[in-house]
Amino acid sequence: MTKISFIGAGSLEFTQGLVRDILTFPVLEGAEICLMDINAERLDFAYRAVRKLIEFGQYPARVVATLDLKEALKEADVVLTTILAGSTEVWRHDIEIPKKYGVDINVGDTRGPSGIFRFLRTLPPMMEIVRQMEKLCPKAVLLNYTNPMAMLCGAIQRQSFIPTTGLCHSVQGTAAMLADWIDAPIEEIDYTCAGINHMAWYLEYKWNGEDAYPLIHKAITTRKIVYKQEIVRNEVFLALGKYPTESSGHNSEYNWWFRKRPDLIEKYCLPGTGWNPGEYAYILKEYQHTEATWKDEVEEKLTKPLRKSDLEREHEYASYIINALMGGEMYKFNGNVPNTNLVTNLPPGACVEVPVLVDRAGFHALHVGALPPEVALMTQLSSSIEELAIEGAIAGDPMMIYRAICHDPLSAAVLSLAEIREMVNEMFAQNRSYLSYFKGLEV
Repeated sequence: MTKISFIGAGSLEFTQGLVRDILTFPVLEGAEICLMDINAERLDFAYRAVRKLIEFGQYPARVVATLDLKEALKEADVVLTTILAGSTEVWRHDIEIPKKYGVDINVGDTRGPSGIFRFLRTLPPMMEIVRQMEKLCPKAVLLNYTNPMAMLCGAIQRQSFIPTTGLCHSVQGTAAMLADWIDAPIEEIDYTCAGINHMAWYLEYKWNGEDAYPLIHKAITTRKIVYKQEIVRNEVFLALGKYPTESSGHNSEYNWWFRKRPDLIEKYCLPGTGWNPGEYAYILKEYQHTEATWKDEVEEKLTKPLRKSDLEREHEYASYIINALMGGEMYKFNGNVPNTNLVTNLPPGACVEVPVLVDRAGFHALHVGALPPEVALMTQLSSSIEELAIEGAIAGDPMMIYRAICHDPLSAAVLSLAEIREMVNEMFAQNRSYLSYFKGLEV
């Protein structure tokens, strides 16, 4: 029996949806689903939701729930991580402190001062999971969904033998969005996408073997509804010629162009109609709302009868990957893996997001070559900043963290070096209880 362990199973909708997908594969329908979380109430809701799914589908699967990490990891075949280090009352300061200094953040989970301090808080519990995996399930594979993806995966990959890849929804989600814009069936689309997480680029995007970029360009420049859906990303594409993978709100944080002045935020980050155009603290506000309403919403969902359509598989990477690892069909996905000369103009050893084949033998990352120089410049900078932050975390050196944030494009566009130092010191002070592994907390 395949044992699949969810660490951070209190991510309720995600957990239930992924279990649904997993159980649609014949090789996995009898799996043991082990749910683990540190929040007993959320864990109970997740257990009830998964048990309801199994019973309705009449699967031979088994579900167990535990608050004990070691119990969850013992003899696991696949481990999935969806953890969050601290509540909104902890990570709200990742966004509010930079805002005090003039650095306006939309999400703050990937890079820049907000993403780096989230990484510093999250690395210790992630490494504890990995160290326990080395003891209790040394042949298991780690599939990580926790952000900041590249820094966490990069830090794990250089410190552990556990096969680890990071999974993100942005590649397949954006590919489907672009197909919709040009009225193409997604099954007729082929693409090559590479870079780093939340800053990967469609190096090729083809419809039935033909370059579809001219159609994408036409859709953006002639249809206002398309342009407004992703203003920031569309502006980046029109300037640099390749389409990026992450939403406009996220993208607006990763460069110099859109969030350094209130008038630019007003022009590019507020009028968009997509999922997340770029409003200040958008995800923080969503989480704060959810924290106040989730119990009633989940109870309502648990009492609602399931339908046959609720058992239909969707397109989450992890279920296909687990099926391939357990002997099912080979699968191709975009994963976060070490750069073993896969992207030749990104830092060697850095965590890159590239096409990966997976089968029973494991992960087989595909060589991409060089990114075009017009998109490589920004990607190289962000990857190098992430590398410096990883090294700073491993060394417990606050000065390396400060120096990494000095190079953050948005921070540097707004602040002086002295102001960045003051901001970083305040963020270290705010996070002191999570950063005991650092040799000091001031730069």
